[in-house]
Amino acid sequence: MKRKFETLVSVTRKRSIQFLIVVAVLYIVLVTVEVPFVFRTGFGSITQDFFTTQRPPRLLSEENLLDKEAPTRPFKRVSLNTTHAPSQLGRRNHKLVSGLVFDDTTFDATRKYGSSELYKVAKHALDIGLTLWQELQSGKINTVTEKPENRTESCPGSVSVPGTGFSGVVALPCGLTLGSHVTVVGKPKSAHADFEPRISMVKEDDEPVMVSQFMVELQGLKTVDGEEPPRIFHFNPRLKGDWSGKPVIELNTCYRMQWGSALRCDGWKSNADEDTVDRLVKCDKWIRDDGNHEEESKATWWLNRLIGHPKKVTVDWPFPFSENKLFVLTLSAGLEGYHVTVDGRHVVSFPYRTGFALEDATGLSLGGDIDVHSIFAASLPSTHPSFAPQQQLEFSTRWLAPPLPESGVELFVGILSAGNHFAERMAVRKSWMQHRLFKASKAVARFFVALNYRKEVNTELKKEAEFFGDIVIVPYMDNYDLVVLKTVAICEYGVHTVSAKYIMKGDDDTFVRVDAVIDEARKVPDDMSFYIGNINYYHKPLRSGKWAVTYEEWPEEDYPPYANGPGYIMSADIARYIVSEFEMHKLRLFKMEDVSMGMWVEQFNSSKLVKYVHSSKFCQFGCVEDYYTAHYQSPRQMMCLWEKLQRQTRPQCCSMR
Repeated sequence: MKRKFETLVSVTRKRSIQFLIVVAVLYIVLVTVEVPFVFRTGFGSITQDFFTTQRPPRLLSEENLLDKEAPTRPFKRVSLNTTHAPSQLGRRNHKLVSGLVFDDTTFDATRKYGSSELYKVAKHALDIGLTLWQELQSGKINTVTEKPENRTESCPGSVSVPGTGFSGVVALPCGLTLGSHVTVVGKPKSAHADFEPRISMVKEDDEPVMVSQFMVELQGLKTVDGEEPPRIFHFNPRLKGDWSGKPVIELNTCYRMQWGSALRCDGWKSNADEDTVDRLVKCDKWIRDDGNHEEESKATWWLNRLIGHPKKVTVDWPFPFSENKLFVLTLSAGLEGYHVTVDGRHVVSFPYRTGFALEDATGLSLGGDIDVHSIFAASLPSTHPSFAPQQQLEFSTRWLAPPLPESGVELFVGILSAGNHFAERMAVRKSWMQHRLFKASKAVARFFVALNYRKEVNTELKKEAEFFGDIVIVPYMDNYDLVVLKTVAICEYGVHTVSAKYIMKGDDDTFVRVDAVIDEARKVPDDMSFYIGNINYYHKPLRSGKWAVTYEEWPEEDYPPYANGPGYIMSADIARYIVSEFEMHKLRLFKMEDVSMGMWVEQFNSSKLVKYVHSSKFCQFGCVEDYYTAHYQSPRQMMCLWEKLQRQTRPQCCSMR
């Protein structure tokens, strides 16, 4: 009995020792694993802040970001002198201001090359811009006050304007919404003589064309100074004066002064089997004055009665507008498009086009040969989602620019933008700048922006630049004729900051298929200089009109071959040459930046052969199938193109055309 007890104790002791050994081993393993885990997650807010500056946090999705409750979570808005910006910004090595060197002799008006007037304008813009930037840096300018989040503005539910108080445009502060309708009571004026070339060319003699036409337009806010506002809906009845010689109603849209494809209603009813808008045909029928509506003869009528053919009752309406005759036109917003009725009769329906939204229709414009008696708009929305352009920014770390790689990149894309183009830049960030090549640091993109004459815009611009890390400020007062300076700044950044192999220039309303652009550049041998884009040959300067170029500005009869400005790409050695010539004050500047680039490439070509590659897929106006770049794309069209690119193997347009 005693021996059994001793044996049991011995076995128990051995098992206890084995158990302790196992526990010790597990403890060592856990400690080994736990230490780096603790260092990754942090001991508290102070420790976490320290280590996040050393190791960037990795968030796989926006959901992870929203769920991550941590001190480094970004604030909705960033103040001018904020210390609360995301800690990632401290390690981005982001150059907020262009490294382009300006000195007193940069814009010497006595230089023999280039326009002396252009250099005077540039020097003045630079002096003002540097002063503004210094004030902005010092914190003296802080004109923007913080607004409470989720703030809404109240708008009238209806608007009524008598003809005597109409000045050409009626404000619709919150735009339109589903079910909104606008009624116009007016009278077309009598036809008048007009020598407009586009319509008079159909006449063989020199007699004037008699014209009577007017327009009703829904317009958006002006996007660019010096350009007309976008036409979200354009309704143009032509009683007389259309090139066809018949009464016509034309409907269209226009963005950045580029018209889409017109819908022309000329009296024939649209085929309801093909395409309708809310089950209404696009064009209704009216009586055409072309001999196709002769009255049925009495003999034919009696014969049909004797045979017993049923008489089909048809109602034909005349053209809905007549000179000096009062009409009541109602424009309503349906589920699929706009509908227009005149004197209670449906006339046309126009489907909504991608890139144009009801809430953007903040103005009703009427013009042409019309006397307006009254305007009434009702069922209007009471609030608008975005009064100020800067409210369209999303201050989320999801859209931050990736850190610059330590080594060079394959492609650098410089994007020309204006200070108040908040929505355009945000659309680019959320669309093609999300391409995998940017995430993998194979490509880098930056916006190049000059200073705005409105100080509050500059304040918001600086906040945006500090947060997103993708804006390079060229410190001069923005001027259309000085866009060429931003192009030189793009070359300087691509050569000196990111050491790119290829450098591309684009606009903030240009959608770029990054992989397609790089593939085009890769087709050229590495030892060869190249210039790729939609290249114009033998273009001549206009010597009169709005875009006139004086002989002092451009004495030659032809422009050099140049690629259209919305999108072109060059090898780094060309960009390096441009920067070098600028720094030595030998670079000739011209107010048209794309022509300037063609001129610089031609000069470079005199010492080293340049391969010119033309492709119409670098689209100058709108979008084409299988595009490399698409121009004049609104923010909504940008997002549509990106979504289509994710779903489809072949690129397709979301164009208004």
